[in-house]
Amino acid sequence: MSDTHSHDSHPALIKRLKRANGHLRHVIEMIEEGKSCSDIAVQLQAVERAVTAAKRTLIYDHIDHCLTDGQDLSEMRALSKLL
Repeated sequence: MSDTHSHDSHPALIKRLKRANGHLRHVIEMIEEGKSCSDIAVQLQAVERAVTAAKRTLIYDHIDHCLTDGQDLSEMRALSKLL
């Protein structure tokens, strides 16, 4: 069974996550090259922020477009734990 689920925000999310993926590959290269731990930590924080922003956008979009008024609040509670 194929259940495709797409929102207008998904192409931008994909672009953002691909950019974060490239940035993460760069961090791995920094570690392999023996760069300073403080420089690596700064770059990892940037990757973390990018992924967190993408996750937040996805969850907010889901709340705005997928949750209905009559839906159980359990999904909303589960989503709020991910923010």
